[in-house]
Amino acid sequence: MVRFRLERGPVPLHHQVYLDLSSALAAREWARGDRLPTERDLAARYGCSLITVRRALDELAREGRLERTPGRGTFATDPPIVRDISGPAGFADEIRSLGYEPYSIVVSARTEAATLTAARALGIEPGAALHYLERIRGADGLPLLLEQVRLPASRLPGLLDHDFGREESLWDVLKSDYHLPVERRQEVLTAIIPSAREARLLGLRARRPSVEFEGIAFTTGDIAIEHSRTVVSPERARYFVESGSARGRSVAPVAPRRPANVPR
Repeated sequence: MVRFRLERGPVPLHHQVYLDLSSALAAREWARGDRLPTERDLAARYGCSLITVRRALDELAREGRLERTPGRGTFATDPPIVRDISGPAGFADEIRSLGYEPYSIVVSARTEAATLTAARALGIEPGAALHYLERIRGADGLPLLLEQVRLPASRLPGLLDHDFGREESLWDVLKSDYHLPVERRQEVLTAIIPSAREARLLGLRARRPSVEFEGIAFTTGDIAIEHSRTVVSPERARYFVESGSARGRSVAPVAPRRPANVPR
């Protein structure tokens, strides 16, 4: 039975199907993980061809709102969270500003010897003591990224005594307890295939191409205080860069959903 009658005119048929499916997804007609009707059933629903349905589904899949798996079908997903890669806010503050509830899970926290790479990034001697902190960072209970940071232990005694799960912000602790605020950062983006361990920690269904950020954060006096490596979930997070005099006026592609007054 035709549920939604398509109209011949300036709006292409596949876009009309796209708009109706988009509204149905927004209204949670299909929740995350639900299988949508088959292409044939959708074609009957809209009274159109399979090609028209496929074009609409492909567009929603490109937006990250559907996942199409050959042999399994089409499944609803949550839209990816879109973040400003060049924004000044820390992870938790930015996630809260988008209307989500941020969370962190500490995977590992230890003191180790600096490798040559970490030593060069932080301007210290190879073998010097470093604090290593690995966390899963997410929003509304879904992991978005795996973060691995290294900081010079000589400047930050007792750092790992803090609770960097839900309770405390690393950058806030650097500022309040050690008087070492992060004032700027540099990051390099690389396309990678995450390891099996990283994919498991991020809850990925498969080892899919992902983005890796390698960065250095600088404190007062332009002194390197943090060397980080971050693997971003390709299923749940996207980034954009904004520049120019109108910076700050545009709205991020994901609208806020609700306030979340929780600690980092």
